Amino acid sequence: MLEPALILFFPALMAYAAASDLISMTISNKISLALIAGFMIFAVWMGLDYTAIAWHWAMFAVVLAAGFTLFAFGVIGGGDAKLAASTALWFGWEHTLIYFVLAALLGGLLTLVLLRLRAIPMPASLAKVEWVARLYRADQGVPYGIALGVAAIAVYPQTDWMQHVFDAAARI
Repeated sequence: MLEPALILFFPALMAYAAASDLISMTISNKISLALIAGFMIFAVWMGLDYTAIAWHWAMFAVVLAAGFTLFAFGVIGGGDAKLAASTALWFGWEHTLIYFVLAALLGGLLTLVLLRLRAIPMPASLAKVEWVARLYRADQGVPYGIALGVAAIAVYPQTDWMQHVFDAAARI
């Protein structure tokens, strides 16, 4: 019954986070809070036992602590730290490592593309587009939410969440 929501909810929020970071260089706390609330709703609906839910929350806590440490040292943004932790809540111990490996690779590629882009003069017509001009400025950093979002969408089909959807489809 809720399978279509399970298919769309997580990827839609991750795509929104990536687009938001691209356009505004911020990731709203509402996205992370929605991911947390959605996790609990879907976990209860799927019948995850309390131990499994607790292990997911443990991964969330580990990633949040690491993220805030990186934020304190100016390595990542606060929105990135919260988004990474909320994503780790969904992925648990089984898929978080591959998620971070993929996010790191995509983030490195994104950084190289931005460095190359920033090395060439910006066309005057693009200078009028605020978010494009912001991307050109080196002081703005890298909108890493793009890498986090794309990596999450790439890993999501391998998770137990989608396995539930596949199993439900096979019963029809």
